[in-house]
Parts: sequence; C-alpha cells; structure tokens
Amino acid sequence: MAIFIQQLINGLTLGSIYGLIAIGYTMVFGIIGMVNFAHGDVFMVSAFIALLLFLVATTLFGFGIVPALFLVLVLGMLITGLWNWTIERTAYRPLRGSFRLAPLISAIGMSILLSNLIQVIQGPRNKPVPPMFTQVLPLFEENGYTVGIGYKQIVIMVVTAVLLGLFWYIVQKTPLGRAQRACEQDQKMAALLGIDVDKTISLTFVLGAALAAVAGVMYIMYYGVINFSDGFVPGVKAFTAAVLGGIGSLPGAVIGGLLIGLIETMWSAYFSIDYKDVAAFSILAITLVFLPTGLLGRPEVEKV
Repeated sequence: MAIFIQQLINGLTLGSIYGLIAIGYTMVFGIIGMVNFAHGDVFMVSAFIALLLFLVATTLFGFGIVPALFLVLVLGMLITGLWNWTIERTAYRPLRGSFRLAPLISAIGMSILLSNLIQVIQGPRNKPVPPMFTQVLPLFEENGYTVGIGYKQIVIMVVTAVLLGLFWYIVQKTPLGRAQRACEQDQKMAALLGIDVDKTISLTFVLGAALAAVAGVMYIMYYGVINFSDGFVPGVKAFTAAVLGGIGSLPGAVIGGLLIGLIETMWSAYFSIDYKDVAAFSILAITLVFLPTGLLGRPEVEKV
C-alpha cells in the first residue's frame, strides 16, 4: 500500500507537468483545428530560458531560490510567449488558408528547427540545475518504507491547479475567452461580428506558450536537468494527454495528463519500466475505441 501511495503522488506530479503542456495543444486545436507539433520543443526552449534566467538571478544578482523562481516564472512566460507569437506570425499564419497538411508540415519543420537550434547553442550534453526544494514531508511509514511528498511536488500540483482555474476563467468569463470560443465556432462569422481573428489566434499561441514556460520551470525543478532532446517525448505525451482527455477541453487536458502520469508511474512500479510508454499509448487507443472524442471531448458538429 505504501508503494501505491508513493507512486500515486509521483504520478500526479508528473501528470501535472504533462497537463500544463497539453493545455497549449488543446487551446490551439480548439480554435484553428491545428496540431502544433512544435509545442513540445517550445516547452524545451522555455526550460532552457528558465535555466539561464535562474542562473543569472542567483549567481549575478544574488537572489534567493524563492524570489529567483518567481522572477523566472514571470520572465519565462513573457519571453516564451513572445517566442511563440513570432513562430505563429512567421510559420503558421501565412499557411492558414492553404490545404490542411501545410501547417502540419510547417509545425514539424519548426520543431526540428528549435531542437537543432538549442543543440547548436547549448550543446548536446545535459545541463544540470541547482537543487531546489529538496525537503521531503514524511506522511506515514509502513513496513520500514516511508511515504513522503516533496515540497517541489506540492508546488507543481498547486501551480497546475491554480493555472487551470485561471485559464478556465479566462476562456469562460473574459472578452478574450468569448472571442476564442467564437473563433472556435466559425472564424468568418466571428470576423464579420468585429472580432480580430488574427489577434485572437496570436494571443492563444502566447497563452499556450506561457503555460509551456511554467511547465518548463516545473520540469527543471523536478528533474534537475534539461537536454535539447527533452521536447519530443514530453510533447508527444502531452499531446496524448490532450487527445485522451478530449482535445479542445481544458479540464480534459489536465485530466488526460494526470492519467498518463499515473499510468507511467504505476506501470513502472509494478511491471517493467521498459514498457511504460506502451502502456500509456495502449490506454489511449482503448479509450478512443469506446470514446472517440476522449473523456471530456465534444462531438464535432458538421457545418453545412
């Protein structure tokens, strides 16, 4: 039982990171129907930005860990948002009216570009991060095994819950959210009603990148290391989480991320760790057989 509880905590932590990245996928797909396969590499770039900002804040300016982490979160969201805004303007917007495969190919090309750019700039080796929030809060002990939750795990889960609530409020209760939902329904009609569709889509990319930046900070805080290739696997897992939860649904993205994280950690604890990815994707396939739109997805209505 102790191992199960410990893996449950670990799975919720890992799933929270996947959920933050998955929201970026689901927001973009919900509005323009495009899978931004460069989003995982935007997450990786944001992690490197967070690493550089953290080192500058702690070594050059002498900030403590908590104020440095807050500064990294704010600046990282701004810089990564501006980065993704540039990607949308240069790589996606010119292809928006073309055939459906063109933006997909452009997204894959941007993913390769970002990965190789960071490899050239930062090198192929792992980049370590100074330890943060290493304290562990013991919960209980069973048969000599102590179940505990790390302070950084608490931070990751709390940040995910707060951001989910904040972004749900933005989408449901603000003028930007109404514009996003209108563009999701019909971009041409939204434009006729006075909504700036291009601005709305650009802001959606910025918001998705901001969440990826938070996920990047949480990732380096949790694992303590980052590599130029770390955008691909978390990106694919986050996309899987978005599809599992119902792509287009913000709560569904987070729920899907939590499920993927739990499947991975539970499988690693009780079965072979080599097949944890197979287990996660198999659950996705089984779920889509019975729920083609995902757990919280809505069936697409054909416009005639």
